Amino acid sequence: MSGKAVSKVVGSGFIRFALVGIVNTLIGLSVTFICLNALGFNYWISTLVGNVVGAVNSYFMNKSFTFRSTASIRATLWRFMAVTAVCYAVAYGAAAVAAQQLLALVLPSAGARLQDNLAALAGSGLYTIMNYFGQKRITFSRKETELREGSNE
Repeated sequence: MSGKAVSKVVGSGFIRFALVGIVNTLIGLSVTFICLNALGFNYWISTLVGNVVGAVNSYFMNKSFTFRSTASIRATLWRFMAVTAVCYAVAYGAAAVAAQQLLALVLPSAGARLQDNLAALAGSGLYTIMNYFGQKRITFSRKETELREGSNE
């Protein structure tokens, strides 16, 4: 692949988001699974801690690399946190319910640990998709960010 072709592929906002997402997924899921399995925390605490750690990295990488936003932290951070919180609650809540229902049908003898691990994995995927569109349209939208920046001056 030529340098131009690589630049074009990496230049795509979703591809850049996916690259950042891979890093964040490795960080967030590692922390989640450590909390869930090694430390014995419950599902909600484990996924929350993993996502908070991933979100800190995500904010700075997405602001500078994915969306190439020049907006101030003041103009974007609270929106980023709101989008992240909504995506977290919806994605991990839906994944917890889905894992419980699916395992009850497919593998009724599955324990809570397997259910929580599957829910965490599914929730991570759903969260990533929802978060991309939320961050792109709400937090780092160039037009909206420019309007917000102008109103803060």
